[in-house]
Formats: sequence, C-alpha cells, structure tokens
Amino acid sequence: MQRENRKLAAIVAADIAGYSRLIGQDEEGTLRMFRTHRSDFIDPLIEQHGGRIANTAGDSFLLEFPSAVDATRCSIDLQDGMVQRNENIGPDSQIRFRIGIHIGDVIAQGGDLLGDSVNIAARLETLSDPGGIALSDDAHRQVRDRLEASWQDLGEHAVKNIARPLQVWRWLDGRQKATGEIPEDGRAPPLPDKPSIAVLPFENMSGDPEQDYFSDGVTEDIITDLSRLRWLFVIARNSSFTYKGQSVDVTRIGQELGVRYILEGSVRKAGQRVRVTAQLIEAATGTHIWAERYDRKLNDIFDLQDELTEAISANVDAELAGSERNLARRKSAADLDAWDYYQRGMWHLYKMSAAGIAEARRLFHIAAEQAPEFPSPHAALGYVAAIEALSGYAKERSATLDAGLIDAERAVKLDDRDGFNFFALGRVCTVLGLQDRAMLALEKSIELNPNSAHASYGLGMAHFWIGQAERAMPLLDRAIRLSPHDPQLWSFHYVRGNARFFTDDFEAAFADQRRAIQAKSDEYLPHLSLALLNLQCGRDDEALAAYENARKLKPELSESFLRDIIGNLHSPYGALLLDGLKRLGLPDE
Repeated sequence: MQRENRKLAAIVAADIAGYSRLIGQDEEGTLRMFRTHRSDFIDPLIEQHGGRIANTAGDSFLLEFPSAVDATRCSIDLQDGMVQRNENIGPDSQIRFRIGIHIGDVIAQGGDLLGDSVNIAARLETLSDPGGIALSDDAHRQVRDRLEASWQDLGEHAVKNIARPLQVWRWLDGRQKATGEIPEDGRAPPLPDKPSIAVLPFENMSGDPEQDYFSDGVTEDIITDLSRLRWLFVIARNSSFTYKGQSVDVTRIGQELGVRYILEGSVRKAGQRVRVTAQLIEAATGTHIWAERYDRKLNDIFDLQDELTEAISANVDAELAGSERNLARRKSAADLDAWDYYQRGMWHLYKMSAAGIAEARRLFHIAAEQAPEFPSPHAALGYVAAIEALSGYAKERSATLDAGLIDAERAVKLDDRDGFNFFALGRVCTVLGLQDRAMLALEKSIELNPNSAHASYGLGMAHFWIGQAERAMPLLDRAIRLSPHDPQLWSFHYVRGNARFFTDDFEAAFADQRRAIQAKSDEYLPHLSLALLNLQCGRDDEALAAYENARKLKPELSESFLRDIIGNLHSPYGALLLDGLKRLGLPDE
C-alpha cells in the first residue's frame, strides 16, 4: 500500500466576496482588476511571508505557510492592503476577500493539498466577513500571544462535511474596534436583558441593482417599526447593513451582534409584480419561528413599501411575543425572572379561561413584586381586570376595575412611550365607561405602535361600546389584517360581528361569529350573538339551538349575569341584546 505524503501546514483559504455579482456587472473589468491585484500586490506578499499558492479556482485560492503566525500575519497585511487599494473604487466594484485559516495535517499530491485541514480552512472562509479573517481554535492558539491582533470568540459552529463543530475566532480590525461594534475584550456581546433582534438587509433577487433601493427601504422601515416596540431590543441599521451581500449564517450573526432573533428576507421583482419573502429565526438554534411570502402588484412603489413593512412588522411582533411566551413556559421555576413570569402570565392569559386568567393574575403579581419598575406586569394586571369584568370572572366587579385602573395608570407613569401600557389603560377605561379617557389612551397606543393589532382592536371595541358601530368596523378590519393568527382572533371577529349586526349587515355578521367559534370553540359569547342574529332573521329554531349551545358552555347565564358584564355598554345595544335573549328563555337570575 502506497504511503500518503503527509505534513503539518498552516492553510489559508480565500475567495472573492460577491464574485458572481461582480462578474455579472463587469466581467472584463473584474478579471483585469483581480489580475492586477495578484501581480502587483497579493503574490509578492505571499512570497514575502514564506507562503505559496497551492490550489486556485477562479475567484478563490488556497495558500500554504510553514506556520500559523506567518499565515495570519500575511492575511492581515493582505486585508489591510486591500482596504487601501479599494479607496478610490466604488463600493459595488471593490474586490474584497473572505479568509479562513487552520493549521493541521494535510496530504500533498504534487503541488496540491488535500484532506480535512483543507476542508476546515474552506469552511472557515465561508464564516468570515468580506474583508475579514476567521481562525480555527488550533490556529488561534498559535497566534494569540505572538501577534498584536484582537480576536472575537464566535463560539462553536457545525459546518458541512466536518464531523465536529468548529470553534471559530474572528479578527477585529481597527475600524471595528473604533466604531465600538465589538467589545474591547473581543468577546461576543451578551444577550440584552430583553428580547433582541437584528433585521438583515433583504436580498435583492431581481437581477437589477437599481432595485436595491426598494429592498433596502423595506429593511430600514421594518427596523424603524420594530424599534417602536419598547419590549424589544433592535440592532441599529448601520450594524445590520454590514452584513449586506454576505452569505447568511444566523448563528454566527446572532453571536456577533448579541441577539436572540434574526429576521431575513428577499425581494424579487418581475414586470409589475413583486414577491417579498420574510423569515424569523431563533439565532442560537437556527429554528424557523415564522415565514411568509407576500405577492403584490407594483402600482405605487411607496404605498407598496408601506404595506409590506406594516404586514411584516405586525407578524414579527406577534410571533416574537408568542416565542417569548413559549420560552418562558419551558423554563424551570428556579430560572424564572420578572420577564419570564410576565411572559408565562401572558401564555395563561390567552387561554381565556377562568383558571388561566387567575393563574395569569398570580404570575403578573410575582413579576411586579420582583421588578416594581418594570411596567409590563402592571399593564397586564390592568388588562386582566378588564377581561375579568367582561368575562364574568370578577367576584367584585367594581373593586376589580378600580384596582385595574390603578395598575394601568402606574404602567403609563413608569413608561409613557409603550403602546401596551396605554392599551391596558384604554381597555379598563372602556369597561368603566370613561369614554374620553379610553379614546385618548387607545389612540395614543396606536400612535406609539401603529402596527399593533391589539391597539386597533381596543379602539374598535371602545367605539362599539359607546354606540359607534360604524366607526368600529374599519379598526376591527385592521386588527384582523394585522394579526390573522392572533391568540385573541376569536374576539376580533366576535366584536366585528356585533358591530355588523348593529349596522344591519347580517350576512357578514354571521360569517364573523362562525369564525369566532372556529377560532375558540369553548367561548359562549359568539353563540349568543348567533342566537340574536338568527332571531332577527326569523330563524327561531336556529336561534334557540345557538342559545342552548351558549347555556351549555355557560350554565350560569342569566339576565343579572349579563347586566353585570355589559355594564356601561351603549344602552340601546344592551337593551336589544337582553330583550332578544329573554325571548329565547334567558332567566332573570
């Protein structure tokens, strides 16, 4: 058996970032520029540092050096030199290299190098930034005390065709340290104390560089909209856009930026149609939380950009909140902090059951006690009070609402720029019959977060509550459009169905109440509304059947029970509701 020619070597894998794009826009110019860089700068530099070119393949080359120090020193000089050579070249035409370095055992065949060490260097190169260098842990141990260079620990990465995860180190050039992008000790920034997200530049897949402005505009608007969410830490545009044109490794980017979530997407334009895709990913695991595709006609470019931004931002808001609730639910009791108690409370709240709401109240109290200056649990307690009053779960309705008002007011006092705090205040004021305060609070909630489905729903509900069913409907339409998979979707349809009933749009009202039942089959209120609708349309048998369904779900139904719930509802609405149900057999007590 022939013995392989093995040796220890430092391997540098380098390729041109965005090579296909560069060739596509100017093939001859790109090739000419690359040859000039090679002959005038790169090849002499490699020789100066004792290296040689082992393999080449168009836009990439593999270098061999006698030591990791030589390999790394040459790579740093190469990247610094390319910055100077690119100074007078437009950013879209610059040649920039990604570099990966590993030291290990290789097989030499003629002038070529083969083996796992070569493959590892190549995988490291894909993890590098344009103009950057990625080192394996083996290479980093050789250079860390021998070169005046700073390195950022990017953690372990599982890469294709390599059995074990790679520990990766990123070179920090002077520009990164000067801008404060990376901590001085070179370590990845820790996760913030609240949920965090980076919105990566949406990729223009139209084949037309002129369309970059549209994809960039969508990205920037989403960043702006998400920044309105006070509970969310959003990486600034300047940091997110440093990843433009790079292959996406969400785990690496999550570590570099110190974020839990990554939003990425693409834009493709063909004729007068635009397709935008978006996906929300948990950075640490690469798990897809949500993905959606939007196909639209290209009429007014700015209206389209606004529509897409609104739709994506609203969905991300809802999906992130759901993900945080699930994360908190999976944690052990010993690991829970105030944020986790709050999120676990929200998970129980959205069950909309007596037991779920009671548990939510308990958890919100714990969160408020652990972190008295954290406004969200106080707002949530105000919201719970309104729900308890409307659901018939409040043992002392007046005292519950009074306490809820105090909680919501405290939340607003703690943070008057969070839309959820004003939403909670508006809901309590609605049920209390404080019309002017309710409207002002809910309008402020929408102003602070225009893409909040709950804020639109709350204001729509408030208009309905005071007898303005016509004005309620567009707000409820918007809530459903903004969050079509919301845990409160049944309530959106239920209230809109009632608004349609009182504007004599019975067919649409039937559809809404059926959707409400489909979304939450154990809720009695939509069955009561179906009973009234059937009664109004002369379908007495269907009305009675719907009423009986409601009684099965809520055996304590009576006139006094409902009067306590509807409280300050517009009196003509309340009278019509109670008169109809009494015709169907609603008892007094």
